[in-house]
Amino acid sequence: MNGEEVEISRRRLLAQAGAGMFTAGALGALAAPAEAQQRGGGAAGQQPAQPQAAPPGAGPGDPPMPPDRRVGFAIAGIGNFATNQIIPSFAETKMCRLAGFVTGDSNKGREFARRFGVRESSVYNYDQMARMADNPEIEVVYIITPNSLHRAHTVAAAKAGKHVLCEKPMATNVADCRAMISACRDAGRRLMIAYRAQYEPYNLTAVRLCRSGSLGKIVSVTSDHGRILKPEEPQDRWRADKELSGGGSLPDIGIYSLQAARYLTGEEPVEITAFLQQPKDDPRFREVENSVHWTMRFPSGALANCSSSYDWQSVKRAQVFGSKASLTLDPATDYYRHELIVQREGLTGEAPVLENHKLQEKNQFALMMDHMAECVRQSKEPKTPGEEGLRDVYYIERIYEAARTGRLVKVSDPTRAG
Repeated sequence: MNGEEVEISRRRLLAQAGAGMFTAGALGALAAPAEAQQRGGGAAGQQPAQPQAAPPGAGPGDPPMPPDRRVGFAIAGIGNFATNQIIPSFAETKMCRLAGFVTGDSNKGREFARRFGVRESSVYNYDQMARMADNPEIEVVYIITPNSLHRAHTVAAAKAGKHVLCEKPMATNVADCRAMISACRDAGRRLMIAYRAQYEPYNLTAVRLCRSGSLGKIVSVTSDHGRILKPEEPQDRWRADKELSGGGSLPDIGIYSLQAARYLTGEEPVEITAFLQQPKDDPRFREVENSVHWTMRFPSGALANCSSSYDWQSVKRAQVFGSKASLTLDPATDYYRHELIVQREGLTGEAPVLENHKLQEKNQFALMMDHMAECVRQSKEPKTPGEEGLRDVYYIERIYEAARTGRLVKVSDPTRAG
């Protein structure tokens, strides 16, 4: 078994542990006694007067922090993604621990509390989130609920004095994004959007190569994300409901294509054209679109051709074409496995030179949550703050506009507008 297979097997083992009991050591990384919390976390609403020195566990070579000093996270929304990806990933963090749940199913919440070593008193219904203000064990609320509920749950968490890590897309419209940013700003809390790929080593290496000039002038980017929508499965049922999801493949997985084009080029688009497919004879797409194809022009002149679909077999790919070399990330946004290849022109008459970048696979969810914890401890702004989520939701609205009108739509950075 090679190193990559070992890493994938380890991750899957941790995911499977979400359906059963963790070992004592793993549980220690998930939760810590409340009395120990008083020493490490600080009460809700309290902030250090100034940024602190990096705590042990913040650096890539640092050992993990002891459980009683870790930042406590409550998970709001304990469906398939939270159960199989996020909760098991706490065991691989250096600075985080599982400290609570917010759920509409009280019985499930109590079951999860017992399973993962969380106090039953730290389980809340959505209409009880204000009570978290009295719970210093919880410092961050990770929002993993359907898209249209993100605003209400973010605002409630901020009013309770908690920092917020919110799943993408940030919301279903720009107005909700702005309200979420304002709520966290008014409460003096951090707001971070869970763009896991921006913390993943292969994507970070691709960004470095693109922006360093190694590929030459970037001329074109393509990014495609697709999967089969299965509304008969609970995790997809709400995705086919426009009121909950805000749209179809575009806000769900197309956002990865949109993100890739933006972070690989390091630019914001200025023009968008788009086409949309919503087959009338497929009951899955009564309310939401199936596929979207769109083009973005960037200030440098680079063009991005992107797509998303709910009717393709799985694809998670990004490519960059430069004047000196091309780069392919395929898969680019998988949970467990990535591949990064750079192709350069060979000498006259010789085959192209392929550079296969072999990196250690790391748990991108753990890296992302540790970054959030570091921002809380050091009182610093996250790499992917609310403004980053606002940009994507604004561009998604403009993509829909371009598809609806059949016109080229000019765009600007919404964080600088008005």
